[in-house]
Amino acid sequence: MTSLTTTAGPRSVAVLTLLAIDGVLCAIASAFFLPLRLGSVPFPISALIAGLVNAALVWAGLHWTTSPRVAALPLWTWLLTVGLMTLGGPGDDLIFGGAGVLEFAALLLIVLGTLPPAAVLRAYVKRGLG
Repeated sequence: MTSLTTTAGPRSVAVLTLLAIDGVLCAIASAFFLPLRLGSVPFPISALIAGLVNAALVWAGLHWTTSPRVAALPLWTWLLTVGLMTLGGPGDDLIFGGAGVLEFAALLLIVLGTLPPAAVLRAYVKRGLG
């Protein structure tokens, strides 16, 4: 098992840390824009945008480390943040919820947010680089 410190120099560690923080920020932004509507119709476009941003973050991570596990750090921080947001907050406030499509908002966000970066990682590993 390779560790971050053995595969990357200090600059790589700094960049991968910033990418992980970007994963957290992407999760927060995508969750809060998830209930976006076009007129009266729910339009959860932020879930798809989150997937594309996560794919870009993982792709960038692959340029700073040879380990797909470490390159997936932005995706892991994104998933952790979304998971934490599914829990009730102070006063049992909820971020996810609603009627219709928004009833499955957390599931939709997780599926659409993880498929594109998973495809990037799979393509990297299939090429035999990881």
